Amino acid sequence: MQLSFAPLVRQTGPAVVNIFAKTESQQRNISPLFGDPFFRQFFGDIFSEKPRKQSRQALGSGVIVDEAGLIVTNNHVINNASEIRVVLSDRRQFKAKILLTNEQTDLAILKINVGQEKLPFIRMRDSDTISVGDLVLAIGNPFGVGQTVTSGIISALARTAVGITDYSFFIQTDASINPGNSGGALIAMDGTLIGINTAIFSNKGNSGGSVGIGFAVPSNMVKTVVKAANKGKLILPWLGATGQTVNSDLSAEFGLDKPIGVVVNDIFPDSPADNAGLIIGDVIIAIGEKTITDTDALRYRIATLPLGETTVARLLRKGKILNARINLQEPPNLPKPDILNISGNNPFNGARVANLSPAFALKEKLDDMRLGVIVLGQRRGSIADNLGLRRGDILIKVNGRSIETVQDIRKALRKQRSKWKITIRRGSRILNTEIPG
Repeated sequence: MQLSFAPLVRQTGPAVVNIFAKTESQQRNISPLFGDPFFRQFFGDIFSEKPRKQSRQALGSGVIVDEAGLIVTNNHVINNASEIRVVLSDRRQFKAKILLTNEQTDLAILKINVGQEKLPFIRMRDSDTISVGDLVLAIGNPFGVGQTVTSGIISALARTAVGITDYSFFIQTDASINPGNSGGALIAMDGTLIGINTAIFSNKGNSGGSVGIGFAVPSNMVKTVVKAANKGKLILPWLGATGQTVNSDLSAEFGLDKPIGVVVNDIFPDSPADNAGLIIGDVIIAIGEKTITDTDALRYRIATLPLGETTVARLLRKGKILNARINLQEPPNLPKPDILNISGNNPFNGARVANLSPAFALKEKLDDMRLGVIVLGQRRGSIADNLGLRRGDILIKVNGRSIETVQDIRKALRKQRSKWKITIRRGSRILNTEIPG
């Protein structure tokens, strides 16, 4: 009797591809003399060379998930690429078209044109059906050496405290995953795709190799992104509520047998959570049939559900179990951002501000539970920078005028003042300052 993964590799290997992403950047070579202030005073930048294009090539992997040439990979593999080449297992090369990229999930969908040919592909499995201890294969292109297969087991599920993407809910495996494996396939023993290999833990930073801890985006999230590829835009459902992970102390306070769930501490007006009847203090313990362990798990469970459908949230409220029906909607995109780069003789000179909406906040990785005018950034060395404004600050008042929209800040800055009174919100704090005009 001979035990071998060979039949499984023959079945799935041809559907895993190598990806070469070419990026270009501008680089300026400057004369060493240009660093001397005295030299610059008299000669300016006449000795500095013009920027020159510098090309670099990123290596990664991808998985064919459709016979017509639809390929899933990681966003960080093809990010800012000017040209993408896909190399099949039979060494044929194709230029790839980007259908969709999404930084929040670190996934990207590519398409290659193979005419009427039907390519080998891997079917996706429900990633909630796998268990810790299941055997898996990782297939990819580590270090650019060519397609490589490694085996291992699922070490853990629902890893959320990883911080790799905005929707952390990873499959952890001890199958050797190294640089270049990003975007490759994590395969179950039935030949189905259960995840996209995305990151490794290394004790030498990005330059190190595998130490037996690798992370893969579950196939259920991959399915969500693939479905959105035909539309060219990924919009994930939005709950409109935030909360705190229930720890041991809170679980005892709520009468729970163990620490599970998220206690709601903020609800956005007229959001799906608000319309479903959730209130502050509710503990969300399940979405559908899936237990909620922490805030990341809650975000993931909502994000992988179809827009327009209804799900049931199981709640603990004052010791009683309740069910709330939540209509899954996209985050509102009103008011429009109306982005403004502030100039002129005022304390905000150099700041970049915009109107907040939940959709814009999520795109910018800001707090989606706030409205108002938010600071997106400030030019280094500007008046706003010297004032201490930071990205994420929300303008509340300027000289007694309430600031609710960018138009309000425009009006507030039209007149020169002898004194500026400013109120901002920074996180949970309200800051006041007064400076001369």
